[in-house]
Amino acid sequence: MFDDKTLFSEKVAAGKRTYFFDLKEDSKGSKILKVTESRKNDGEFIRHSILIFQEDFEKIFEALEKVKSQIKTQP
Repeated sequence: MFDDKTLFSEKVAAGKRTYFFDLKEDSKGSKILKVTESRKNDGEFIRHSILIFQEDFEKIFEALEKVKSQIKTQP
């Protein structure tokens, strides 16, 4: 993962948290989406990341669209 090439990055500041969306490419040419949440706690930054691999992109994005549509319909 350390040698992966970054293709695109997006930073989202959201209150006390910051989210990073990094699209990377590994040495074999496969793409990986790294989602990181960062927040400050007692003067120290705490980070949590998940990796989403290219073969799962479509399933993940479809699930996010379903969640998004549900959020919009909730009172």
